[in-house]
Amino acid sequence: MPDHAFASAPHNRIAIVTGAGSGIGQASAVALLHAGWRVAFAGRRAETLQAAIASAGDPFGDIAERALAVPTDVADPASVEALFGTVVARFGRLDLLFNNAGISATMPLEDLPIERWKEVVDTNLNGVFYCMQQAFRVMKAQAPQGGRIINNGSISAYAPRPMSIAYTATKHAVSGLTKTASLDGRAHDIAVGQIDIGNAATDMTERMAQGVPQADGSLRVEARMDVRHVADAVVHMAGLPLEANVLFMTVMATKMPFVGRG
Repeated sequence: MPDHAFASAPHNRIAIVTGAGSGIGQASAVALLHAGWRVAFAGRRAETLQAAIASAGDPFGDIAERALAVPTDVADPASVEALFGTVVARFGRLDLLFNNAGISATMPLEDLPIERWKEVVDTNLNGVFYCMQQAFRVMKAQAPQGGRIINNGSISAYAPRPMSIAYTATKHAVSGLTKTASLDGRAHDIAVGQIDIGNAATDMTERMAQGVPQADGSLRVEARMDVRHVADAVVHMAGLPLEANVLFMTVMATKMPFVGRG
């Protein structure tokens, strides 16, 4: 996305993006900055978050005021609570949470260590819940009340890849979180939606350029798309008035295997 895109005057809408140090999280957090948002970049490593912020440039000349790096482990409820406390103390409110942090474990289910299963569940499912719970508390208490939550569900929220039981199970569960929170948020002007992403070109999907396992046991190269298309979609969802909500959006590489027979 060019630096001049969304070149409107900076405003006071506040966002938290988890997993913001790289990939989809970084691209989306940077796109929100370019759209004028104040953005908290949340992730495990402070230096990675600072590098992600630096990659945004300074389109409005106020990056130091609008971007904040907050080292956070979403699998730790206390760390998540501290993240939201830091953001509210710095910016005064919260208008958007993009729940993006996630990890995977690709191996036969019979070989998956229990500790790795728990690690994926703690990050991809429990972490999403911890962040949503804190967001609800902040958004209900602030004036004006309300805000928006976008969960990263993934294509795996609908269809599994081979040897992905932990990742797929958690992403299916995220869809349940999205639906229930969307219902529970109505009374408080909290809009909750989900973006399901297929084959965005990031470090995580580099292996697809060499070939990845398919349902028929073969290895095939898969089409990917520029991650900026995901970031643009997140900015679109985030920019809607609270009277409108994208409950589910699928953004995928056009030629990736998903619909039909592959």
